[in-house]
Amino acid sequence: MRVLLATCGSRGDVEPLVALAVRLRERGAEVRMCAPPDCADRLAEVDVPHLPLGASARPSAGQAKPLTAEDMLRFTTETIATQFERIPAAAEGCAAVVTTGLLAAAIGVRSVAEKLGIPYFYGFHCPSYVPSPYYAPPPPLGEPPAPDGTDIQALWERNNQSAYRRYGEPLNSRRAAIGLPPVEDIFGHGYTDHPWMAADPVLAPLQPTDLDAVQTGAWILPDERPISAELEAFLDAGPPPVYLGFGSLRAPADAAKVAIEAIRAHGHRVILSRGWADLVLPDDREDCFAIGEVNQQVLFRRVAAVIHHGGAGTTHVATRAGVPQILVPQIADQPYYAARVAELGVGVAHDGPTPTFDTLSAALTTALAPETRVRAEAVAETVQTDGAAVAADLLFAAVTGNQPAVPA
Repeated sequence: MRVLLATCGSRGDVEPLVALAVRLRERGAEVRMCAPPDCADRLAEVDVPHLPLGASARPSAGQAKPLTAEDMLRFTTETIATQFERIPAAAEGCAAVVTTGLLAAAIGVRSVAEKLGIPYFYGFHCPSYVPSPYYAPPPPLGEPPAPDGTDIQALWERNNQSAYRRYGEPLNSRRAAIGLPPVEDIFGHGYTDHPWMAADPVLAPLQPTDLDAVQTGAWILPDERPISAELEAFLDAGPPPVYLGFGSLRAPADAAKVAIEAIRAHGHRVILSRGWADLVLPDDREDCFAIGEVNQQVLFRRVAAVIHHGGAGTTHVATRAGVPQILVPQIADQPYYAARVAELGVGVAHDGPTPTFDTLSAALTTALAPETRVRAEAVAETVQTDGAAVAADLLFAAVTGNQPAVPA
């Protein structure tokens, strides 16, 4: 059986599909992945054939300002068009297509799968991404917040109307060109009636939704890659440092400088992840070490705390490592994960996207307290489900009607 995996986002969107690709391959499937060119090296590491899709997901060095409404419309139109242009050839001979990430890409991929008669599946990483009476959706990008007191159902309807305004014309014009009827329910089209939630049930429990969603557990591939000799030497040279990083996001202005000052005030060393924001150290003191790509699964077990943006992948890895966290959420699902970390008692949800010395100092006091470490280690013991294996079995059962044989 041949399976196409497709996504159009950053490392946080690609990495879960890497885990699924490996689990599908263990069950005898032939797997290929359509993804941005940025992930070529990562896919080569796990020997998954990579079909580059679209432009780089990483913002250009000169892109200092947030995207305008016109920028977003152009990006959306191009993203949808790319799926219609590239996915048909990539899906040739495939028995199924699985996608995650951006809705603009998902609706294009599903339309192509519909035209080709190929089963389509969607995986999402946070409960607040699918319509439900229990979760308010993230507000539409670039639009003002709804009035206080707006009920959850009205917020979801607002989001669907917004999605139709942004995606309806570029999607339906492409569908019409290949003989498909128009789509009005953008979320339902991208997510399907039976999406899979690739998140851990302890960290992100799924309440009933308007869709028949299935929680598989997080799609995380065990990572045994060694850390560099230089990073190993830094770790060995003193007590556990605090990790600081914002992943593929822009960091708030002076966030690295402010955070490092607060960490130093608590008597800790710092590991700074440069990330896509290209964060830099404020000075050349020996108590700080800057890194690029790293095996977080190994590193997080050796640090005193993790300060991060609250992306689903980073939050899951930190929670599984049993390390206290401070989440400084910026967009999308990150406020949800910040709230869950605080509710579980394994860390702190920073109030707002812009940290200060005082707010981070207060957060570090809580995160570095012994009781937070004890609680984090206890919760880590409950976050072990291999959701990618569950999803692989679901796919085989849906497509072939049989559970696959898994090598011992």
